[in-house]
Amino acid sequence: MNFAAIDFETANAAPSSVCSVGVVVVRDGVVAEKFYSLIRPEPEFYSFHNTRVHGITEEDTAMSPIFPAVWGEIAPLVAGLELYAHNAQFDKACLKAAHKAYSMEYPDYTFKCSCVLARKKLKGVLVKCGLAEVAAHLGVPLEHHHNALEDAEACARVVLALI
Repeated sequence: MNFAAIDFETANAAPSSVCSVGVVVVRDGVVAEKFYSLIRPEPEFYSFHNTRVHGITEEDTAMSPIFPAVWGEIAPLVAGLELYAHNAQFDKACLKAAHKAYSMEYPDYTFKCSCVLARKKLKGVLVKCGLAEVAAHLGVPLEHHHNALEDAEACARVVLALI
């Protein structure tokens, strides 16, 4: 089983405002690589709500690379792999919006949703299928929810547990 799990955190309501990304690459059913970076968001402002969720501030990302530089490191890691995310619509929208904000060509990545997978496999077992609830039910560690790397790793381990 080969795939990559990805998670974005955003600075504000704009999907292009990615301020951190976590990627976990799974090869032959084993976590093979991990990548994390802060990103200077576009547009570059933080909403109180978003900062309250993930704890990242403008000061944290002021000297961080912009999205194209970060994606230049990630693209080779995920080339040819399906991308899993928990609530994949959000992460796919972020990825597309960030590519558009920087006039980058968007490869047509195949996204799958670990939340949809959990709803299907755990039907009638869980009331909520948020990442924290699914991870806890499956015994997957998730100490710092909304840290992009921890969320990506939890997503990867959830997928491995459910497939």
